[in-house]
Amino acid sequence: MSNGRITTLDPKHPQARSVAIKNGRIVGVDSDFQRGEHTTVIDLNGRRVIPGLNDSHLHVIRGGLNYNMELRWDGVPSLADGMRMLREQARRTPPGQWVRIVGGWSEFQFAERRMPTLEELNAAAPDTPVFVLHLYCRALLNQAALRACGYTKDSPNPRAVRSNATASAIPRGF
Repeated sequence: MSNGRITTLDPKHPQARSVAIKNGRIVGVDSDFQRGEHTTVIDLNGRRVIPGLNDSHLHVIRGGLNYNMELRWDGVPSLADGMRMLREQARRTPPGQWVRIVGGWSEFQFAERRMPTLEELNAAAPDTPVFVLHLYCRALLNQAALRACGYTKDSPNPRAVRSNATASAIPRGF
């Protein structure tokens, strides 16, 4: 590729005008390579090339609409910090609104190396409904959330959910 504005992500050489690719890998930028007789040249006509960026799944609209109503634990070093953040968010959340913890967090990022307990969620936000999304496959709800949904100890178990051809039900008391 030549005649382009190529972002290299190399602090020593952040931008190039040409790049050589062999077998799907960058093998040289600008004058770091020789063209051979079997070289295919792509004229970029001054267009920008940003290698290595591929995000095929975004939640731009949801993120924009709900940014102020969501709490993110991405990069939070400890569960204690996460619980402090939850208490603060619950205090800021208007009555009737939920605190939603979403995003790319895992219990393994926390110093405690565990998920929050329901007791911790209830203590951090006793009157504010809390929805904690874990790895986009399950969620924890505190007592205020269960009340907001109308669930009681006498509510029937939710209908079975099919996932990968395996039927399962949400455990009682969830």
